[in-house]
Amino acid sequence: MRSGIAGMVWLAAGALSACTTVKHSEAQADGMALFDVQPRHGMQVVAVAPDSEHVLDGAAVSAGAALAGKFPNSDISVSRAPKTGGGDALTLRWHDIWKSGVRLQGAPLDLRPYAANGIVYFDLKVNKLDKGGIVFKVGCGDGCERQVPYVLPGRAAAGQGWRRVILSMGCFVRDGDDFSAVARPFALEGTGSGEVSIANIAFARDGKPNTPCPDWRTVALIPDMLNESWAIDWWLPRHRQKLDEKARMVAAGKSPQLLFIGDSITQGWEKEGAPVWQQYYARHDALALGFGGDRTENVLWRLQNGEVDGIAPKVAVLMFGTNNTGLRGDFPAITVAGIKRNLDELRQRLPHTRILLLGIFPRDATPDGAARKTNEQVNALLPALADNRRVFFLNINTAFLGQDGSLSKAVMPDLLHPNEQGYAIWAKAMQPRLDELMALPPF
Repeated sequence: MRSGIAGMVWLAAGALSACTTVKHSEAQADGMALFDVQPRHGMQVVAVAPDSEHVLDGAAVSAGAALAGKFPNSDISVSRAPKTGGGDALTLRWHDIWKSGVRLQGAPLDLRPYAANGIVYFDLKVNKLDKGGIVFKVGCGDGCERQVPYVLPGRAAAGQGWRRVILSMGCFVRDGDDFSAVARPFALEGTGSGEVSIANIAFARDGKPNTPCPDWRTVALIPDMLNESWAIDWWLPRHRQKLDEKARMVAAGKSPQLLFIGDSITQGWEKEGAPVWQQYYARHDALALGFGGDRTENVLWRLQNGEVDGIAPKVAVLMFGTNNTGLRGDFPAITVAGIKRNLDELRQRLPHTRILLLGIFPRDATPDGAARKTNEQVNALLPALADNRRVFFLNINTAFLGQDGSLSKAVMPDLLHPNEQGYAIWAKAMQPRLDELMALPPF
């Protein structure tokens, strides 16, 4: 469901990779094979499940027993069998699960010769992916991993047989990464349900990519729909529903005076936070434009495609960015640039609206959690975006935390999304500032 030129590029890339032929021996010259006839460099093949890993010692391994407790209707397996044309192939099958994968791991490898101008390549056969998606991952040091999504191209490749996929290592390299000792050099991960085979996995010092990837420096700034496998079915229909909801309000003479724009935390006002919403915001004919999983570029796409057109709320409350930092691992400065791009868009489209920009809410149980620290780095940069005339910044995070900085599951059960108690804390902490802004005279 990518729109415009971006979508055509990705679909064209799928067609290109289907017809591109690169002999394994040619691309392997001056390179490093990880898996062909067998795992190389002492690598193990591992089936990845949400809470466990399972080494492939024979022809197949299943994570079914490990999934039975928390995910009784799910399954993950990895099998190994000869590939037509030579070598072996690894097949990952998964069903109704948010995380699965086949990974190569072992003693740390030095990937620096390939990180600068090299490629990673492999043969791929998508057997079934209509209810799922895949990503490719390359390790970049201890605790470091970068990914390239392949949801739409993967679905387009289903049933089309084997194809060579060649990716620039630039897709996986970011400033400051250390590729000198990589213990998990490659993985293919799946979400939802699907079946995918992979073979002849290797790195080479140079080569011509045939598959594009988003530029990590700019992806947060370029408007796009949310093309995650779990979002494709509902994301665009929800956007259309929000356009209809707004239109009905305007037709009824109830143009929203208060607007909330964000991700799943904002979407939660329609679920866990609904009683609190009725108490605090219904009197303002408020409209919640929250979409689960949204990153800055997804919010921007919605703004540019009608969600705030034709209305003039007094105040718009913005809070998003945690999916940039968490799901994709964007650097704090890049996340802030994406937020700023949305602020600029809102100032243009809602010239008479004041914007209350909230700090990204805390996540992780303790202050030393990696996601918590990254979000706090973002929050430290956000006040510079406020001019205190049109845009105002407010950080209410301490209201959710204990004196020691801990985040309780009594407020956010998954240490990310508030429950009803959490939404009540949000409303109470924000209300004094919101009252001030709602009471200001119009521009």
